[in-house]
Amino acid sequence: MVGNPNTGKTTLFNALTGLSQRTGNYPGVTVEYETGQVELPDLGPAQIIDLPGTYSLSASSPDEAIAVDVLLGQQDGAPPIDIVIAIADASNLRRHLYLLSQVLETGHRVVLALNMADLAQERGIEVDIALLSERLAIPVVPLTAHRGTGIDALLDTLKESLQQPRPSQFPEASMPQALRDAAAELCGGDDAPVSTHVEAMRVLVDVDGHLEHRTIDRGGPDLLQRLQLLRQRVPTRDPLSAVESEARYTWISQILNGALRGDEELRPRRSDRIDRLLTHRVGGLAVFLLISALTFQGIFTWSAPLMDAIDGSFGQLGDFVGHHISEGPLRSMVVDGVISGVGGVLIFLPQIAILFLIISLLEDCGYMARAAMMMDRLLRFCGLSGRSFIPMLSSFACAVPGILAARGISDRRDRYVTILVAPLMSCSARLPVYVLFIAAFIPDRPVLGGLLGLQGLTLLAMYGVGAGIAIPMALLLRKTLLKGRSTPFLIELPSYKWPVPKVVLMRVYLNCREFIVRAGSIILAATIIMWALAYYPHSDEVPARFEAQRAAVELLPAGSQAPALAQIGHAEAMAYLEASYLGRAGHFIEPAVRPLGWDWRLGMAALASFPARELIISTLGTIFSLGSDADETSEDLRSALRSTPGADGDPLDVPVALSVMVFFALCAQCTSTLAVIRREMGSWKWMALSFGYMTTLAYAGAWLAFTVAEALGWGTGGIG
Repeated sequence: MVGNPNTGKTTLFNALTGLSQRTGNYPGVTVEYETGQVELPDLGPAQIIDLPGTYSLSASSPDEAIAVDVLLGQQDGAPPIDIVIAIADASNLRRHLYLLSQVLETGHRVVLALNMADLAQERGIEVDIALLSERLAIPVVPLTAHRGTGIDALLDTLKESLQQPRPSQFPEASMPQALRDAAAELCGGDDAPVSTHVEAMRVLVDVDGHLEHRTIDRGGPDLLQRLQLLRQRVPTRDPLSAVESEARYTWISQILNGALRGDEELRPRRSDRIDRLLTHRVGGLAVFLLISALTFQGIFTWSAPLMDAIDGSFGQLGDFVGHHISEGPLRSMVVDGVISGVGGVLIFLPQIAILFLIISLLEDCGYMARAAMMMDRLLRFCGLSGRSFIPMLSSFACAVPGILAARGISDRRDRYVTILVAPLMSCSARLPVYVLFIAAFIPDRPVLGGLLGLQGLTLLAMYGVGAGIAIPMALLLRKTLLKGRSTPFLIELPSYKWPVPKVVLMRVYLNCREFIVRAGSIILAATIIMWALAYYPHSDEVPARFEAQRAAVELLPAGSQAPALAQIGHAEAMAYLEASYLGRAGHFIEPAVRPLGWDWRLGMAALASFPARELIISTLGTIFSLGSDADETSEDLRSALRSTPGADGDPLDVPVALSVMVFFALCAQCTSTLAVIRREMGSWKWMALSFGYMTTLAYAGAWLAFTVAEALGWGTGGIG
């Protein structure tokens, strides 16, 4: 399947393949493709590959390069193509036939799927399907993918086309003879650098393009000189790309003459009137802020009951399994490692689902492209573009889908900068850390004349820290490691339409499944590793320390024994933790974290939270003998934090709390984020750079927050 962006290609792919979709990579590239299966009448299952959207075969991004290479048979690992489904927007046919004119020249069987037939009809556009099919010499099928109409006709047409021989020729755009001769010379002979006419045309026309670079890499600098001489033979002052465009649009006009009626008259549409508000400098920004606020409210509020239910279910499962396995490393691994790890993954599934639901609704109705255009004015200032808006917005819920969303950025430098700064947005896993320390140390009193509360203002500041640091970091990366000229931000504003529930829900399901498979497996593995570090060597000397205390409990009244034994059990768990490899690591790094106001316990809790940042809460619960099931709302945990002595022997205070929160606002988020960065950027060095620069920022920011708060006297008298 191939087509322009915003033609409904993915919607058609979903309608054809259902839940059989899978994501994969070709060898040597990080760009992904979607595959699925469809049942063809009388022929059985067929594999469909959904190629990335592209406007032409002149590839300008990694996504488009993959589409071109697969179509030309140049991509390693790609199966041979039996037939191409070319998707075009029936309401914008003149422009979308440009790509078709190039695909026809590849020599594949082609079926043209005219999508959005209903929208074309609403606009008074009529397409003579029979005449268009006759002139193109290929089958043409009108359909409306989001409603499922025309799908059966497409499947029947595919079956019939696959039973026909491959075409010997297609109607071609009339290129200048000099250009055709140059292409023939380039692909002629046994030692020709390219093997087909269409590939030779792309190498000649697309100056400094994807295929030219690859061909020169094989042929050396002499080939570049030869290309320049061949290009000079074409008698024109215009770029060859302009010559090609003129020839193809002339051909398209001839094809559509009499076959297309009603598209010439330009008149104001409903979408134009809506855009006057949604793209207005002031009104558009107000609407965007309102939608963003509702998005965050939905992510944090609507997901709470489901997250509580998942948390409670896994807690009950852990208790049940724990009662049926004898005490020892196996029970601890299953309960504290496997069950806790799986629960730690699935607890975020409601937030991920709500995020993708909102994004899918906004994308399908056509608003997201308008929001990206609005944000381009701001992001351009820091070296990015409006393409970075969706990844950065998504990262406020979770950096994993945020980074994955950066695939749509065609410019490599913009894409890499976006991936590197997206984790600075405070994800939902950091929220429990903020809630715990703000509730424990920041007084709940009104500020700004009662307009805001100090606790709420502090929470807002924590979210602003990461977003504020992202701007200078993006500028720094753009001027050093990823310097270069940004490509212009060009975006097509699709027509407004009502989202289709089936399509939206399927997209949410597929994205959630991808999150569980990818991020979930990484978090689970890292959680089990952290469990092992916190459990072993499990010294036999620890229980002996508490034998006398347990014996004394037997002398207490019956009603007081259970709480006392529970308290002893928590203290014993703390002793085991301090003697573990993780506890020893906490003591080892204590000199390094003392400048932040931390002691070995906070240092160890930070280490334990590396798989997932919210794990610091349960680790602190164990450290302060409250049990690993303590959460950010636990008043006992807040009291323990306020009363426990810090690195200097005094109780923990506001400077230490600010230090911890700033550290977590800026540090690398979790193992799944780092793994996705490595996967998307295709190198361990970029992952190491991300971890290194964020850890450095976090340490420096935490030290600065602690030092400034101490200098302001917040450590002794609280916030003034």
